Amino acid sequence: MKRLYLFGLIAGLSLHAVAAETGSDLLDDKPAFIASLIEQMTLEEKIGQLRLISIGADMPRPRILEELAAGHIGGTFNTVTRQDNRPMQDAALQSRLKIPIFFAYDVVHGHRTIFPIGLGLASSWDLDVIAKSGRVSAIEASADGLDMTFAPMVDISRDPRWGRTSEGYGEDPYLVSEIARTMVKAYQGESPAASDSVTASVKHFALYGAVEGGRDYNVVDMSPMRMHQDFLPPYRAAIDAGAGGVMVALNSINGVPASANTWLLQDLLRRDWGFDGVTVSDHGAISELMRHGVARDGREAARLAIKAGIDMSMADSLYRQELPGLVEAGDIEIGEIDTAVREVLGAKYDMGLFHDPYRRIGVARDDPKDTNAESRLHREAARDVARQSIVLLENHDQTLPLKKGGTIALVGPLADSHVDMMGSWSAAGVAKQSVTLRQGMLDALGDEAVLLHARGANITDDQHMVEYLNFLNWDDPEVVQDPRPADEMIAEAVAAAEQADVIVAAVGESRGMSHEASSRTSLQIPPSQQALLKALKKTGKPLVLVLMNGRPLELNWAKANADAIVETWFSGTEGGHAIADVLFGDYNPSGKLPISFPRSVGQIPTYYNHLRVGRPYVEGKPGNYTSQYFEEPNGPLYPFGYGLSYTGFELSEVRLSSPTLPREGTLEASVTVKNTGQRDGATVVQLYIQDLVASVIRPVKELKAFRKVALKAGEEREIRFSIDEDDLKFVNAQLHPVAEPGEFEVQIGLDSQHVKQQRFVLE
Repeated sequence: MKRLYLFGLIAGLSLHAVAAETGSDLLDDKPAFIASLIEQMTLEEKIGQLRLISIGADMPRPRILEELAAGHIGGTFNTVTRQDNRPMQDAALQSRLKIPIFFAYDVVHGHRTIFPIGLGLASSWDLDVIAKSGRVSAIEASADGLDMTFAPMVDISRDPRWGRTSEGYGEDPYLVSEIARTMVKAYQGESPAASDSVTASVKHFALYGAVEGGRDYNVVDMSPMRMHQDFLPPYRAAIDAGAGGVMVALNSINGVPASANTWLLQDLLRRDWGFDGVTVSDHGAISELMRHGVARDGREAARLAIKAGIDMSMADSLYRQELPGLVEAGDIEIGEIDTAVREVLGAKYDMGLFHDPYRRIGVARDDPKDTNAESRLHREAARDVARQSIVLLENHDQTLPLKKGGTIALVGPLADSHVDMMGSWSAAGVAKQSVTLRQGMLDALGDEAVLLHARGANITDDQHMVEYLNFLNWDDPEVVQDPRPADEMIAEAVAAAEQADVIVAAVGESRGMSHEASSRTSLQIPPSQQALLKALKKTGKPLVLVLMNGRPLELNWAKANADAIVETWFSGTEGGHAIADVLFGDYNPSGKLPISFPRSVGQIPTYYNHLRVGRPYVEGKPGNYTSQYFEEPNGPLYPFGYGLSYTGFELSEVRLSSPTLPREGTLEASVTVKNTGQRDGATVVQLYIQDLVASVIRPVKELKAFRKVALKAGEEREIRFSIDEDDLKFVNAQLHPVAEPGEFEVQIGLDSQHVKQQRFVLE
């Protein structure tokens, strides 16, 4: 039967057709099928499977098709239509062994329907909401013929100067791990082989969010204990959830680049965690080993990468150039090549491509006539997710919600920007199809009020930054600066404000300022916009700030001067409608911050679960010779887990089912939460635990559970949390997970700072 199967391959039938004609069940035996295929492959064909090619100017279509037909490419990325992908799959199936290719793309927070950026999704603190965004993304991406997404991005970020903070889910290992698990399952559905699922390739492995100085592509130097305790758990959660791929980070770890790090990719990922999927280098990372200074030339770079465990080389030619010679010279064993090929073929098998190479591409007659046509199919989902991602930071004297009447002045460079509403890595989303804040407010108001609009300022007047932003958004005319003088634009905005009852100012960052390679030395709103805000403040009219940004900003002036502040991040396709829903009270905001907002850049890193120190600063007590800054208060401006509502919530004292927790047992902690206001609303009850005495220094608190609860006005409800030994475990100095006996403190609150507490003992 095996001989008939292989004869069919050579005769030119596709793999699944051979199986059907011969009656072979080999295709249903994954290890045997892949082993038989590898046995028939030449070295050149094997190396071809290890190449992940970027579609672009450096790889024109005729050359792509030629190399595919020769079996020299294993997968591609950056094409997002079935019409583009089908000819490439056709070419791959003309190769000697008819091995299909897969198509990948960065579908990070939506594909055609764009959802809020990662920080926005995390601000919902609702795993069902987050899963909805991932499932829609998978449905849309697979409908475009994509098989894999380079997502979720689960790097813990505690330095908001890092531009890619926007892509991730914040600072906390527990929250990010829960989201990582949720997104993998949403992308892959019941099976990554399903026609409406895509394989998740979790990134960036590992520790990318901890680069020194918040500077992209920089080094990471970290103790193993901290690594295992704080930064590795989200990747592990994604792997345990079944992620089929891992994208390897561009940074170095303790002196060794991740893409040449045998400990990271072999010992930890495969041996300790049991990962059996495909590993992919980041863009050009293998060549960069030479610039890191660990490889003298391309030959050595290729050798280091393949030996470390990089299966596929993304947008890098070194594998094809150097691996044949390395094998011939005996510097690489053929078994090492076979291992990488086995993992690539295994990923394709799991995607269902050997059973049907056109599973997601379909047939030409079913192709949409206009792939960029605007669809309403998932608009309501995008709007729902976006409004649940909005965080109310300030609301003095019940400035919000706004009344739908009178005259409102909408000003700011982000008030009518389609492209910036989308945020970075907005996949195949079409900017003009996104709803701006201006359009959202007009739709909400109808003819009930007058909406005056003025730009007021450019995003920035820094010419160097303008040039960089235009480079990032070269194909979008909206990034062009308004050529008028700054004082003329401010005067126009002030004139509109003076006619209005209230001012709504849409300010913050453009999407290009919170992007890969967009690290900042300042967290302030750019000076051009600051000048606008100060001029608006002088009018004496109520001032509502709508923030659009992909990182925590320095908001001291805003906190002191604005009447209300709404953090909307970059809200996606339906962002304008979602923000308007919140501004006018059609939706009561319930978002909570997944990352702390520092008072100034000098406080970085500022994160809630920091380690205890020997001389802690205590609020209200003399501060000499304690751990503090003398120019400004300790602690964040807005803490992790913080977010207001249009109603009020109160918590009772914490109740414990027992003062002791036995090993192998459970303990219940409960509180009663009450909606004390006049409006229905939702909040997030958060449970933290502090280990009071341990063999190593432990954090002041750690998030261990949370529950989002919706309550009618005046309603109260008991919320129960179950605590067991696993919730108390940490990585000790020997890198072993342990739960040591002793006293613990349960802290329950509506943010990480303001908590009710109770103690118990682990026996």
